[in-house]
Amino acid sequence: MSPVLADVLQVTALIVALALVHRPLGDYMAAVFSSGKHLRVEKWIYRAVGANPDTEMRWPAYLRGVLAFSAVSVLFLYLILRIQDDLPGSLGFAAIPPDQAFNTAASFTSNTNWQSYSGESSMGHVAQTAGLAVQNFVSAAVGIAVAVALVRGFARSRTGELGNFWADLVRGVVRILIPISVVAAIVLVATGAVQNFAGINEITTVTGQTQSISPGAVASQEAIKDLGTNGGGYFNANSSHPFENPNGFSNLLTIFLLLVIPFSLPRTFGKMVGSVKQGYAIVGAMVTIWFVGVVLVTWLEYAHPGTASQLAGGAMEGKEQRFGEGASSLFAVSTTMTSTGSVNSFHDSYSGLSGGVLLLGMMLGEIAPGGVGSGLYGMLIMAIIAVFIAGLMVGRTPEYLGKKIGTRQIEYAACYILITPALVLIGTAIAMATGNGESSMTNVGAHGFSEVLYAYTSASNNNGSAFAGFGANTEFHNTALGLCMLLGRFLPMVFVLALAGSLAEQKPVPATAGTLQTEKPLFTGLLVGTIMIITGLTFFPALALGPLAEGLAA
Repeated sequence: MSPVLADVLQVTALIVALALVHRPLGDYMAAVFSSGKHLRVEKWIYRAVGANPDTEMRWPAYLRGVLAFSAVSVLFLYLILRIQDDLPGSLGFAAIPPDQAFNTAASFTSNTNWQSYSGESSMGHVAQTAGLAVQNFVSAAVGIAVAVALVRGFARSRTGELGNFWADLVRGVVRILIPISVVAAIVLVATGAVQNFAGINEITTVTGQTQSISPGAVASQEAIKDLGTNGGGYFNANSSHPFENPNGFSNLLTIFLLLVIPFSLPRTFGKMVGSVKQGYAIVGAMVTIWFVGVVLVTWLEYAHPGTASQLAGGAMEGKEQRFGEGASSLFAVSTTMTSTGSVNSFHDSYSGLSGGVLLLGMMLGEIAPGGVGSGLYGMLIMAIIAVFIAGLMVGRTPEYLGKKIGTRQIEYAACYILITPALVLIGTAIAMATGNGESSMTNVGAHGFSEVLYAYTSASNNNGSAFAGFGANTEFHNTALGLCMLLGRFLPMVFVLALAGSLAEQKPVPATAGTLQTEKPLFTGLLVGTIMIITGLTFFPALALGPLAEGLAA
């Protein structure tokens, strides 16, 4: 079988699998967040934290819950990392330095999972499981909760109440993330992924050298790192390490896991607002952008100029040799268009134009399909902008799902879409102006600039992947990137929840002959165009200095 045919079959199998679970998983998640009943284990959790799950919250109270829980999470994880050497199962590793501990705590709490350390030589069992893996669950659940609150804003009327944050958080973990993760972990173990709490093993390599191998609860962390679009690898090599990703089946399963919830949440949205066609329009836009990205990167890597690349059948340097060009490109696009950050190849090794596509996937706001929860609410913000633009074109007050999009709603949406570009561009500019960016580059010129731009794009958009050629473990970058992660995660949530509250207070507007049909393919096309134009206008100058300059010079 030719490599190209194998790549086509792989993408086809992935799309079919995602399509098969889209409806049942989307409907199940809608039922989870619409139910008035609480499981017994959930009631125990509510008693432990002192929360009343039946109390409805307006958006300021919901936001306070999000911020308070996340602040405690940062402090808790920071403490674990700082006292790691005194904890059982530390494997003899020292405590994480203060700046790196802050960076890591901010990273995992914000669902970024950027890593400026090598997990197998830095983190013991308690830090990996009680610290990092726990945040993989709860940070993903926070994203889902905020998305559900925004959906309720569209679905409800004449009330500012958005549900209960604590109930949404607990249900997301207990009823969605844990059950799927358990099944996925079992399957990963069956494929050969490691799952134990053994000590460090000293082995002799084929060259006669000694190497230390640190095993651990890898399969369980691998399952939630992908399902929750987290991305923190147990090992420095991440999903290119055979302990995390043993074979071709596990590779495809990993990609499926990181896409399954983001691609199913639009169905949840459609069910909760009473029109599944609205969900189809949103997921149609997501699929269109993701699929075009996969095709572009795969084609660019197969057609990479250079004698060595052509003889190898593609640009294989830095790629996953076990799985081939197509599987590496599919993984790279899927991980940068979600907020996962998990990688099975070095993005630093991709061609200039391919690297530009991967950067663009994050710069879109990671909405195709985006992170767990964050992808949906990011896409709904873009839908509001698209409706507003359409209203300006025809000279009518814009409406979306029966809600008027007025000045206040557009202000919230505009603030949302300006936050991450500001963090990316200002962070990159400061790093370059102070010399901290240049000193951390592995390469010079346009490619070196792309490394810096990629790092701040990844952090600010809560992705967590890296170009792999950027030396991020410095006091400056640990601090600056940590701040970008926290601001890039929680500032947008302020405007999402404020928008949700303003929508929930409105009285529904009846549809008329002039109402834009937002469930039609025409709106999907308008939405995709709006996303690309806004992102292009914002980031084109920066992309022109990095990946575009490198690609055109090749």
